[in-house]
Amino acid sequence: MEMNIWLGQLTTITMIALALGFDAFSLGVGIGLKGIRYLHIMKLGIIIGLFHMIMPIGGMLMGKMMSVVLGEWASFAAGLLLIILGVHMVINSFKSEEAVLLNHRTFWGVLLLAFSVSVDSFSVGITLGMFHLPLWVTVLLFGCCGAIMAMLGLTVGKRVGHTLGEYGETLGGIILVVFGVYFIV
Repeated sequence: MEMNIWLGQLTTITMIALALGFDAFSLGVGIGLKGIRYLHIMKLGIIIGLFHMIMPIGGMLMGKMMSVVLGEWASFAAGLLLIILGVHMVINSFKSEEAVLLNHRTFWGVLLLAFSVSVDSFSVGITLGMFHLPLWVTVLLFGCCGAIMAMLGLTVGKRVGHTLGEYGETLGGIILVVFGVYFIV
């Protein structure tokens, strides 16, 4: 029984980490379309992965405090937060306006880019903190998925086309909404 609970938590964390990684994938495709060297793909992916680890730590710590305050309403609040975040991602994926890309070749551009793709990890970290999920497993999965998805998006963008990035963010948002509904029900 204990093993089933652990596997269920691991599956949930992995799916959420992948959903958040789709945001990094989408942005990576857009940057990759403009041309990028493989060494820079590795550097950007690693930095985005680090931010995908740092941001949820703060969120999970805040979520643990909120679960004490919210008590039995914590599960509902956590699910609602995931739904809102997922709907926001889906809506943003359909906006047709051209996004202003940061200069990903400068130090501050890289940090701002990594921060902007990882903000969602903070919000989801709050939700997961309310459920007292294992911090280090969550953080490592978020970091690995964020880094891999960013590198994959940058590489795909370098080789393919624009439409994959839009679908990636939409899929990530849908996954978050599904888990939000699951947490509420």
